[in-house]
This record gives sequence, C-alpha cells and structure tokens, in this order.
Amino acid sequence: MSNEQDDDDELFLVEDAEEEAATQQAGRSWKIAIVDDDEDVHRTTCFALQYVHILNRPLEFIHTYSKSETRKVFATESDIAVVLLDVVMETEHAGLELVSFIRDELGWTDTRIILRTGQPGYAPEEEAIRDYDINDYKTKNELTRKKLLTSLTAAVRSYEQIRTIDASRRGLHQIISSSAAFTFEHGIQSFASGVITQIAALCGVPPEGLLCAQGELNELDEEIPETFNVIASAGHYSNLMNCPIDDIHNARVRDALRHVLTNRESLFTDHSMTLYFSGRGNRPLAAFIDLPFSLSEINQHLLEVFCSNLGVCLDNLSLVNQLKNHAYRDQLLKLPNRLKFIEQISATLANELPGQMVALMDIDDFAEINDVLGHHYGDLILKAVADRLREKLGAPIFLARISGDVFGLLGSRELLEPETLKLMFVQPFTIAETAHAVSMSIGMVALEGYVGDGAEPLKDASIALKRTKIHQRGSCTLFTRSMGIEIRERATLMQHLHKAFDAERLFLMYQPQIDLETGKFTGLEALIRWRNDDGVLIPPNDFIPLAEYSGLIISLGAWVLRTACFMMVRLQKAGIAPQRMGVNVSVVQFRQDDFIAIVESALKDTGLQPENLELEITESVTMTSAILFESKLASLKKLGVKIAIDDFGTGFSSLSYLDKLPVDRLKIDRAFVNQIDTPEGPRIAELITQLGKKLGLQVIAEGVEHEAHWKTLAAMGCHEGQGFYIGRPMLEENLISWINLRK
Repeated sequence: MSNEQDDDDELFLVEDAEEEAATQQAGRSWKIAIVDDDEDVHRTTCFALQYVHILNRPLEFIHTYSKSETRKVFATESDIAVVLLDVVMETEHAGLELVSFIRDELGWTDTRIILRTGQPGYAPEEEAIRDYDINDYKTKNELTRKKLLTSLTAAVRSYEQIRTIDASRRGLHQIISSSAAFTFEHGIQSFASGVITQIAALCGVPPEGLLCAQGELNELDEEIPETFNVIASAGHYSNLMNCPIDDIHNARVRDALRHVLTNRESLFTDHSMTLYFSGRGNRPLAAFIDLPFSLSEINQHLLEVFCSNLGVCLDNLSLVNQLKNHAYRDQLLKLPNRLKFIEQISATLANELPGQMVALMDIDDFAEINDVLGHHYGDLILKAVADRLREKLGAPIFLARISGDVFGLLGSRELLEPETLKLMFVQPFTIAETAHAVSMSIGMVALEGYVGDGAEPLKDASIALKRTKIHQRGSCTLFTRSMGIEIRERATLMQHLHKAFDAERLFLMYQPQIDLETGKFTGLEALIRWRNDDGVLIPPNDFIPLAEYSGLIISLGAWVLRTACFMMVRLQKAGIAPQRMGVNVSVVQFRQDDFIAIVESALKDTGLQPENLELEITESVTMTSAILFESKLASLKKLGVKIAIDDFGTGFSSLSYLDKLPVDRLKIDRAFVNQIDTPEGPRIAELITQLGKKLGLQVIAEGVEHEAHWKTLAAMGCHEGQGFYIGRPMLEENLISWINLRK
C-alpha cells in the first residue's frame, strides 16, 4: 500500500481533534443514521465526520444497534437523508430486511442507503441486490475518512437533488423509484429495454426512435472500446437490434453514440440527446433519443441524476451476473454446478416431462490419480471427461459437475442408457501425450413419482452411485425404493447408536475359551452388545459396520479396550482370571495414528500386564497396508501384547506374508467348524490347524456348539476352543458364577 493510502487511513482513525471548526450555523441539518451492532463503528464514524458540513449544513447522527431497535426509532423519525447500514447484524439478513422496511413499510424512497460490511469479499445474495433499493455498497476497511466523506457527500447531494426534484416536479418520483426497481432476471438486454421506457416517460416522448448501445473495453482498459453494439431499440430504430455501431448508416446517431461511449459523458443537442450511464465497471451504456424539442436546463439536470442512479443499477447488474456465474457455474469446467443441476431437475419435475432420468457418473480411483499424478493432471482428466460428455451427449442432455469427480446428467431415458454411457469411455483419453483409460461408475434414478424439489432425486441417484462404488465399480445401479428404505433404516439405526453410546446403553459380555485337551480355562473374549430402549438386542453385525462408517468405532473401540482391561484386573484380584483377555480391533481403529498410544494408555491406567491382553485382528486388516500393519504389529509386540488373527480362512492372506507376521494365534472361523457336521467334514479346519502348527502358532476354534465339535477339533490337534457348548457370552456376575462352578 502506498504512503498516500496510509496517510488517508490515518485520517479516518486519528483526525486532529484539537482543530476547532467554525460555529455550526443554526437551522436545518442532514440526518445521518448509523445502523451497526459494533459500537466502535459508531464511534469512529462520528469521530471522522465531526465538524463536517455538507452543502452548508451540519450533520446530525442517529444511532441504532439492531434491526428491532432501528424499526422502533425509524417509526418516529422522518427526513433521514442517509442510512449507513451494516449488512450482517443479529442475523445474516438483518440489514437487507431493514432495506425492505425502509422502502416498503416506511415509504422512504428518497433516503439514500449505503450498505457497509466488515467482511471483505462478502456480497448480498442475488435476490437481495435485485429486489432491494440499495444505493451503494462498501466494505468497512476501504472506507477511509476521505472515502467515507466522498460517499456520504455524494449520497447527501443525491438525496437533496431528489427532494428538490420531487418538490418541483412530482413526475420525477416515479422515475427515480423505477430506476432502482429494474429487474435483472433476463440480463442486460431486459435492463436496456427498461431504460428506454423510463427515459421516454421522463421526457414526455413516445418510445420511438430510441436505442441503447453497450460497449466493452479491451483488456488494457484503453480509451477507445473495441466494440459497440445495439442491445435494445424501439420505433423506427428497431431494425438496428444487435447491430454494431459502425454499421449504423445514420451518421448523426453513429457519431453521437461513439462520442458518448468514448468520452463517457452525456451529449445534448437541439434535436437529440445521448445519455451516458456511468458505473464502476468497464461496460459503458448509452441511450440515443430523438427529441421533437430541446430540453430545458432543469430537464437536463434531472436526466443527469437519472443516469447517475442508473449507473448504480449497472454496477448491481454486473455484480448479479458475477454472483450468478459463481453460484451456478463450475469455474474449472465451465459447466453448471450442483445448485443449477438441482434447479434444472426441479424445473423438469414442475413441467412433468415424461421419461426423464437423472444419472451420476463418478471417475473411479480419481483420488489416487490426484495423489500419484498430481492435481493438475487430475484437472486435465476432468476437462477431458467433460469435453467427451459434451460431445457425445449434446444439447438434449443437461450436463453438470456435481462434486469433485462426479458429473450429473439429466435427460431422456432413451439417451441415458447405461450401456451407451459406458461405451463413451471405452476409448482412452490422451493426457499429456499419454493414453489414460478411465472407468466410470454410474448411479441412476427415474424421475417418475417425484414432485417438488430436485434435491430428492439427486440424493437417491447418489445412493445408487454409492451402491455401485461399493459392490461393482465401473458398472451402473438403478435406484429402487427398497434402497431408500434401507438407507433410512441405517440412518435411524446410526442415530440411535450414537444416543445409546452417549447414554451408556452399550455393554460388554465375555465368552470363555478353554484348552481342548485339558479343559483348562485359558482365556476370554470381550464382546460388545447393544440393547435398545425397547429391550431388544441389536446384533453386532448390524451396528458395528455403522460404527465403522460413522467413525464412532474409534471412541467405542477405546471404551471396549479399557473396560475389558479393567474387567481382567478385577478377575486377577479375585484369583480367578485366565491367561488372557481378547479384544477385537477394527481396521478403522488400527489405521488411527494414535492407536498404539491408546493401547498403552489402557494398560497403564488399568494396571493390566501387556502379556495378559490379546488383540484380535481380522484377516482383512492384515492385508490393508503391509508397511502400516507390520510397523504397528512390531510396536504392539514390543509392548508385550499378544496378537491373534480372527476369522482366519475367510480372507485371502498370502501364506508367505503370514509367515513374517509376529502373531501368536490363529482363530478358525465358525463357518469351518460348522462344516464338521456336513459331508465335506472338517477338511478346512484341519488344514488351518496343520498350518498353525507348521508356523509355530497356537490355534483356537470358534463356534464349538456340541461335543462332536470338541472331540473332532481336539483329535486334529487344535489347541483351544470357544462356543456355546463351552460357555455362552456372559455378563460379569454370570461369568464369575461360571468360573466358580468349574473349580
């Protein structure tokens, strides 16, 4: 920032308070309302404007600090010239709601409103700019004393001029009001057509022989615009619509428009006027009007005021277009975004178009592409996919970018056949001179039966897409009502699970393990249970996956570990403890950076010796990440903790990899124990037992349900077992009774 700017800022903060101004003249003052919930803003504003006179009048400040207080104060006030209004106060829309109150309920159309915000880059929403009579918009950090005084002077002058005009010519009131009420819904052409109508009414001439021209300066912001085009016309000029100014045959019109747009000032002659509408943007607007008479000086002055107000409207229009572009358009791919896609689905539902389909297409393994090849390469992939979809689908299909690597398609069912969509990606892309094949997963939903908001079918298409990603990537899933029911049931169960954990409705049961040869009580496995408010036990297979999905398993697993360790210590103090306490560990827990620290903390806080704790890890965990798994296993073994591979035989572990792992025990899955009762017999259980012996590991079988299981497993050399035949999962008091009965 320059020194001059620094000095200017200091003027706002530290004005020479000792410099006395002349005694304020008696009489009328300009009422300035400061509406802001920050006391410092009131104080610094008054300090910066003390002793200031505008148009030979002093300033009188009115202070309010909230929307409700402002409504009460303004209801008893009148003739407020300028309102310095904070955008965000007690609510996000408090300032904009006050604009409506001032204009609509109080009917203060003359009062100038300057919105101020303390959040750089914040802007009102599109509807607020379009629908509210706002005169200026400033950020607080740009309002130095000089700039504040400049804005306030301009606003007061505008207010005074409007009041003078209103008093001398009542017809101007309608024009000033309408100048701030232009609708921007259809862009600059609709705006320009409104300008023509209003100027005609102000001058008392029919809307004949009028046209507006818009120019756009080149990138260097040079004095001469590159192009000027007619964007609205009426009467005998109507044939010039969209015509470049240089192609207008009437030299008088052509030269007048070019002069005004180049010099940025209005031009009045005896038989025409060419008005310039000034804004802060670089898109000047001008209107040429044929006149049957020359305008009086006061009429010229009124038109200048009108043009000044229209300049603000132009700025608002530019801002609206920018906001709309950012709110509804993806800036990387130049596609409509998720909000626009939902809006388009809603419009399709409202129009009741038959046979419409929503499809979501997701690039498989896109996160890995970003991680390995970089985000720039990932952006190139996205652009290539977007270009191909545009090329292959064409205009009949509405294409949007929904999220990072998810594209949304809306259109006829016939054009969105899954096989057709998949065929679009058979041909690899050429990215950075390298062929890159892309696989797409698809989720689809038919719009029949939906009404209202487009977010609902989009959500269901997302459910179908997730189903594809989980079960068969690169394929397509069509959403069905049963999927929605299942998702809602899972969501309800997840909510109840969180509440149950917070309310301590989860508890542990313990299942004993024994030596199959001697019958000695050797261990326990801690098993979590959940009884809902109705007293019904929820199966662990139903809620454990939800806990893993939601992340609750992290805190839930830590609680299970500590509770089981405390239980083991109590048994030891009672002299009835087995050799070890087994605790199941989820893959989600195992991946946590602080998992080892959690285990150490549980052992330290409970006083349990590490050799009395056995962590049961599923076979799938061992294959998630070899480096991660081996490192954490080594840390656990260093602590002295025992390790068991749970449900062994259900995964696809490499035997050579298993041989390297520092584990103590293999657990035969109950499914292989149950095979003892079938014609196939105990072949797999026997293979696992022999493998364990070869690797020097202890082997324990789950699901020992009757005596035949026990005898068969013992005969093949299986060391230990657990199951209903030995003992069901039990609460602490029941377990103690079970142990005492065995003595």
